[in-house]
Amino acid sequence: MTKRVYPNAASPESPKPTLSTAGGDRHSPPSPPETLTVWRKSLLFNCNGFTVFDTEGNLVFRVDKYAKSRNSGEIVLMDAAGNPLLTVRRKILSLIEQWQIYEGEQAANPILSVRKNLRFLQSKSLAQVTPSPRCGGGGGVYAVEGSYGRRCCVVYDERRRAMVEIRRKETMSGVAFGIDVFRLVVQPDFDAPVAMAIVILLDEMFGSRSWLVV
Repeated sequence: MTKRVYPNAASPESPKPTLSTAGGDRHSPPSPPETLTVWRKSLLFNCNGFTVFDTEGNLVFRVDKYAKSRNSGEIVLMDAAGNPLLTVRRKILSLIEQWQIYEGEQAANPILSVRKNLRFLQSKSLAQVTPSPRCGGGGGVYAVEGSYGRRCCVVYDERRRAMVEIRRKETMSGVAFGIDVFRLVVQPDFDAPVAMAIVILLDEMFGSRSWLVV
C-alpha cells in the first residue's frame, strides 16, 4: 500500500482556492472530475494528518497535526510545498459544533461555515456547508450526506447535484483498501482544496476520536 500512495516530486505552488470554478466556454466539452487519493496519515514523524495525491502519484495537499496540538481547534491545509491554502477553525462558545474555513492563515472573514447536524441518526445529512456571499458560491447551502465512517459521502449543492464524493478505494483486482486510504472525487464546478477541507472537518466530527463513528 505504501508504494501506491508515496508521492513523486512536489507540485508547483497551487493557486488560491475558491469555492467554485464554474464557467468557461459553454461549447467546450465538459471537464472530467478530479480524482484524488487521500491517505489518512502525515508524512512527518509524530504527526497526525492527511496526505493527498493526484492520479499521477504527485503530492498535492498535506495536513500535519502534531499530537500535542491535536485539540487546538485549528488545522491548516497546505499544498505540496507547505504553503497554507486554507485554515479551518472551530467556532468557540457555540452550542452546535461549528467550524469556519479561512483563506490561507487569515483569522478574519471566513469563506465558509460548516455546521454538524445534531440529528444525523434520524437524517442522511451529516453537516451543512454555508458559503459567505463574497466567496462566489451563489448563496446556496451545501449538504453533506452519507457515512464518513464507511467512507461513503456526497456533498450536494442546492440543486441536489453531487459536487464531491468520498469513496472507498480498491486495487485493480477489486480488493478494498482500509478506511485510511480512500478516493476524493471533485467535480469541476467545485474547488479541490475546499473539498479536502470538508474531509478534514468530517474527520474531526465523525472520525475515530468521535464517540460514534458515522
